[in-house]
Amino acid sequence: MPARMNADPADMVARVGRHWGWVLAFGIVTVLLGIIALAWPGRTLIVVAVLFGAQLIVMGIFRFVNAIATDELPGSSRVLLALLGVLSLIVGLYAVRHLLVTLFALVVLLGIFWVVSGAIELFMALSHRDMSQRGWTAIMGGISVVAGIIVLAYPSISLLVLAVLLSIWLIIFGVMEISIAVRLRSLSTAG
Repeated sequence: MPARMNADPADMVARVGRHWGWVLAFGIVTVLLGIIALAWPGRTLIVVAVLFGAQLIVMGIFRFVNAIATDELPGSSRVLLALLGVLSLIVGLYAVRHLLVTLFALVVLLGIFWVVSGAIELFMALSHRDMSQRGWTAIMGGISVVAGIIVLAYPSISLLVLAVLLSIWLIIFGVMEISIAVRLRSLSTAG
């Protein structure tokens, strides 16, 4: 095992480079998803709401089954886990049934998160004078607070903007993955 830890970086790149096709496929799929999301931002939001609800439903089922099937947990913990599973299942079913309410709730939570996160970053940057990258932390915190306030003030417009930004991010990320795949391929054939 220690020999694996001290492996030559060129060998590791060569091993990864042999699987460049997977990285390329991931990049292409990501770009296609970004294009689809950019073409239909409204439908993208509906898919996000459905996936969020479905994730809560699945998590609720697994938690409930885990509470019943696990013998290692004490009775009180099993009851709490079962209640959490039932709650997750109910919220997930509600989220799938009421997609617009789900989207609105997600936007409000995102806005609150950005405001709180930005305020904490601003506080840290202002209170710690010896902090590295203090200026950038303060700027990013300020941007986060402003973005959170905008999202909270205009949630419906914010949803559409977030869908478009997500689409653009997916396209950029996919293009980056494709370029990494091309570099990995060239490194694996050169080595």
